[in-house]
This record gives sequence, C-alpha cells and structure tokens, in this order.
Amino acid sequence: MGPVAHGGHCVARHEGRVVFVRHTLPGERVLVRVTEDRHPGYCRADAVEIRTPAPGRVPRPCPYSGPGLCGGCDWQHVAPDEQRRLKAAVVREQLSRLAGLHDVAVTVEELPGGPLRWRSRARFAVDRSGAPGLRRHRSHDVVVLDDCPITAEPAASAVLRHRWPGAGAVDVAIDSTGAVTTTRLDRRGHPQATRVLPPGSEVPAEPTARAERRAGGRDWQVEGTGFWQVHPAAADALVAAVESFAAVRTGDTVLDLYAGAGLFGGALAPAVGRGGRVVCVEADAAACAAADANLAALPQAEVWQGEVDAQGLAELIAELGDGPDVVVLDPPRAGAGPAVSKQIAATGARAVVYVACDPAALARDVAAFGGNGYRLAALRSFDAFPMTAHVECVALLEPIPPT
Repeated sequence: MGPVAHGGHCVARHEGRVVFVRHTLPGERVLVRVTEDRHPGYCRADAVEIRTPAPGRVPRPCPYSGPGLCGGCDWQHVAPDEQRRLKAAVVREQLSRLAGLHDVAVTVEELPGGPLRWRSRARFAVDRSGAPGLRRHRSHDVVVLDDCPITAEPAASAVLRHRWPGAGAVDVAIDSTGAVTTTRLDRRGHPQATRVLPPGSEVPAEPTARAERRAGGRDWQVEGTGFWQVHPAAADALVAAVESFAAVRTGDTVLDLYAGAGLFGGALAPAVGRGGRVVCVEADAAACAAADANLAALPQAEVWQGEVDAQGLAELIAELGDGPDVVVLDPPRAGAGPAVSKQIAATGARAVVYVACDPAALARDVAAFGGNGYRLAALRSFDAFPMTAHVECVALLEPIPPT
C-alpha cells in the first residue's frame, strides 16, 4: 500500500490506475474490494483483508467502523499517535502540491481528552422507519446505531436511544454546562422542533435560543446546535494560536471574517484597547445575534452581518477608511477562495491569521496569497477530530519583505 492521501485513504496502483483505498495504512499488504468504479483514471476501494499489517494498526474501538459500515470515521483502525503522523503528512503534501511549499515542518498537536467521546456536536441521519444512525461512506444509506463512541455519551444517548418518525436528521449538541440540545430536521433539512435536556435530567426544559460554551477564560453564547468547535478543547487551543500569531497591538484595527459567534474577535478585542477597533463579519443572522451578545461589554468590537465576498469586503474596507492591521479568517471547508484572498492581501495587513479545517483549501488559498505578495510565516496544526481524517490548522501569512 502506498502513501496516505487527503480524505482518509491510502493510494495504490493497479494496471496503471490509481486506487484510493480506505481502512488500510501505508506499507500494508491488503486484499481490496472495489466500491466505486466510475472514472477512467481511478477507482475507490475498501481493504477487506489485511495480509501484512502495519505497526500502527490497532483493533477498532467502534463496532460500527469498517468496510461497508458507518462512514463517520476514517482512522478507527489506527493508533492515535500514528493518526497524527498521517495527518501531518497530508498537510505537508497539500502545501507541497497545491502551494509549491516543499519544506514546511508540520506537527499535528494532540488535544486533551483522548480519541473517544470528544464530539460535542453532531448530526445523525434518520432512516425511513425513524431509526437514527450515520451514513455509509459516500452513500445515502443509514447505518442504524445504538451508540457513537466519538460523541459525548449524553449527546449520543439523547438521539440514538429514541426513534424519530418522519425526521430526516437530528442535530445534537452538549454545552459546557452539560445541557443537551436536540433539533429535529425534516427531510429537506429544515428545523422542526428543538428540545433541551438540562444536565443529568431526562425531563425536557423550556427550549432556549442559546447554549453556553467556555473558551479563552470566559463564557460564550451560541445558538443551541449552531456552529462551535466540535472538540471541547479546540476553541481554547485555536484562540491561543490566533492570539500568538496575530500579536495585536494597542490601537490596531482587526477584521474577523467568518466570525461566527465572535470567538476570535472577542478574544482579540481587549488587546486593541478602547482606541482600537475589531469588526466581526458574519452572514448567519443567529450567529450575529450571539456575537452581539458576546461582544456587548467590548465597545471596541462590532458585528456586521453580510457575506464575505470580494465585493462586500472591498466595500467594508472602504467604509473603514484605513486598512486593517490584522485580518483573522475562519472560512468554511471550501476555503476563502482566490478572489477573497486577493482582496485581503490588497489591504496590506501586517498579519493574516487563517484558521482552516481543510488542508487542501488552506493550501490553495496560501498559493493565492503567495501570488499577491504574502508568504506562509508559521503554521500550527491540531488533532481536533480524532479518529477522522480531518485536521485543524492555523496559518500566519505575512507580507513578503522587499528584496
């Protein structure tokens, strides 16, 4: 078996074609079953028999993980330290192949808490009979579960111990107080009903609009099942990395793009002081409302609702008058894209801090910044999604010094 590749599989070759194989490790000799063969240049497969195992292989802790079963985890068969080495290799490969950076040192840092029961927010699919579970890899088929070992037990139980007739999916989240919120979705993904279970209780409480999260030494309000870092230790780790890379000074102007509930902007606002300014930009109305509440005690911080695109960003910068000193962005999985990256680079900010949940999108945007006068100055990576192929990165981009 060949090297690890982005997406939770390893690369093999057979009769001139690339074969992307799940449930294996580099260096293993395996028997595979082709699961998808629709492209002339490659196919997808599962390793169904391990003939020569790699040293990093371990028994899967989840009985639903494996070929043809739940598609939620990629690396259940891999020791945690080896998972981190694989993820580091993927980040390096993406930066090399997509950004032309061939010598970036990458270490994926472990977060506290271990590889199981870390997921504080999840979406479970529901089959036609009302039974909850997760989908098979690259399939709409639902694998019915009675537990999900990577999900916090109270959150998993709140969904998987019940039936949900007529639902298409159920969102669940557990906040820092232990309260569990479930939101039932119809088959089009529209919310239908929300239920809140207080800590240690099976009796639903009156639904509230907000859940409590703890990060950076303070409490934050977020929409009940709305976006927040899934790993309970991730927000603290990312805030510390962003603060270190941003190195904000008194009087600075900071743009926090894709700001969500205002986590990074709120963490940086005290450093700019009352003479500085932090502008948080977010498209989602509920997230903006949460950010308004979270930043209410910080007069130097403000929330602007709007899409982060090249035109909107140009209008925002023009309205600010002076360009930002620091830009922080935490885009969705697809990344910021070349147009937004170019617009940010045009501000001349002394530091751009990019938080990324997808190394390929990060590498493409690093390349876009590189074409517009910025270089990758530092990088940290975190194992915020154990047992999966996902990895969280924080990159510092700085203007290329004149020669």
